[in-house]
Amino acid sequence: MNEKHSEATPPGRKGNLTGSARKLKDNAADWHNLILKWDRLNDEGSAIATKIVNYRISEKSGKEPDVVLEEEGSSVAPSERRVHQSNQELEEECINLQTTVDKMAHILSKMEKMVSAEKGIYNLELFQFGTQGRPAPLFQSWSTQQFAEVSSKLYEAYKQELALKRTILQELAHTTNTDLSMVYLSSWLYQPYIEDRTKLLLESLLLETGHRAL
Repeated sequence: MNEKHSEATPPGRKGNLTGSARKLKDNAADWHNLILKWDRLNDEGSAIATKIVNYRISEKSGKEPDVVLEEEGSSVAPSERRVHQSNQELEEECINLQTTVDKMAHILSKMEKMVSAEKGIYNLELFQFGTQGRPAPLFQSWSTQQFAEVSSKLYEAYKQELALKRTILQELAHTTNTDLSMVYLSSWLYQPYIEDRTKLLLESLLLETGHRAL
């Protein structure tokens, strides 16, 4: 997000941020950016998964189905639908979905590094100030420990979601049960492990570090 390298000054502070405060603010921006990238990949993966399911439905019926799943907002003329796609085409879509999941795994690895960095900041503060912590918060009201805890919760949510994505990737092309395919597609799109409270944690993090206006 644009604020990542801005010099916004938290209340009660003057001048540019340095040290732990700079790192925590940059990490908050990175969380926002990584989650935006994740969401884009989720949409791309949903479109690919829909193509795979459409292929399986057509293959199972042996003819063009009366209703073929489509991406929201798209319109494909029946004459343009290819019912009998080759095995190579299905394999290509599976590879595309694998690539999407790999990109999500790369995002998760960056999230994990941020969690590790924030735990390091917290441990350094313990060494400097003891268990009572620093005398004044770095930003609005959060302790450094809270930053580490919020990052860990965000990471765990996306870690579970990636595990689900990998399961869907393994099963989707081999599933002949249409109802089960619908469950897989819905689970991919709506991401059950990324709950409203997860989104609230991110917004709270952005508010605390000044990336969102109070």
